[in-house]
Amino acid sequence: MPPKYKNYRIGETKHNLYGNVMTIVEYYNKDNIIVKFNNGYTSRSTYNHFKNGTVKNPYDKQYYKVGFIGEGHYYKTNYKKTYKVWKSMLQRCYDEKYQQKRPTYRGCTVCIKWHNFQNFAKWYDENYYDVDGQRMELDKDILIKGNKIYSPETCVIVPQIINTLFIKSNAKRGEYPIGVSYNNTHNIFVASGKNAFLGYFNTSQEAFYSYKTYKEKIIKATADKYKDIIPQKLYEAMYQYVVEVTD
Repeated sequence: MPPKYKNYRIGETKHNLYGNVMTIVEYYNKDNIIVKFNNGYTSRSTYNHFKNGTVKNPYDKQYYKVGFIGEGHYYKTNYKKTYKVWKSMLQRCYDEKYQQKRPTYRGCTVCIKWHNFQNFAKWYDENYYDVDGQRMELDKDILIKGNKIYSPETCVIVPQIINTLFIKSNAKRGEYPIGVSYNNTHNIFVASGKNAFLGYFNTSQEAFYSYKTYKEKIIKATADKYKDIIPQKLYEAMYQYVVEVTD
């Protein structure tokens, strides 16, 4: 290709498929060009990929329009488990179809720092631990009750047996407080926990108090059981956890 034609293509700009502006800064031939993105990232590519917008940028927001892989040594290929956790977290917060099935995640967000997989993977790598026989899960609202933001300050990795202690079934609860139901046959309130009958009561308030006492005792007992394994901040949060009538 004549030098003039090469120079003509240098400076040519285009948006890639994710809307990021890229510019040809070096053009050797149609199969060997250098493009530079507005954020400073450069990539070797072909002119055909440039024209098609398929040149990749690690800062492209490929995941639910917010998440990107970033630059670093954490790759989705060699950190598959971490990548799956990160992608699932983004899905819970930014996938409307997912939220239609799981409406409790409406209003939840991921902190800007964790939009970058590199930052999340570093935190996850540093905070991960194993509990024999347990699946480990990312939790956002045990440390801070009612929290809706995934971040390094609010999240903790927990064994599934602990996480399930805090799962709520709002859709199945009905009009009474958590742990309380009404027995129409005997016209009386019933308090119950998981696989545990706690008694009959004349009022929903009395039934709830019985459930509250039972549930908080279970949480503390579980915290003590795993005290030497779980993070101290998780242990303390479990001991301080208060079951409320609005739960």
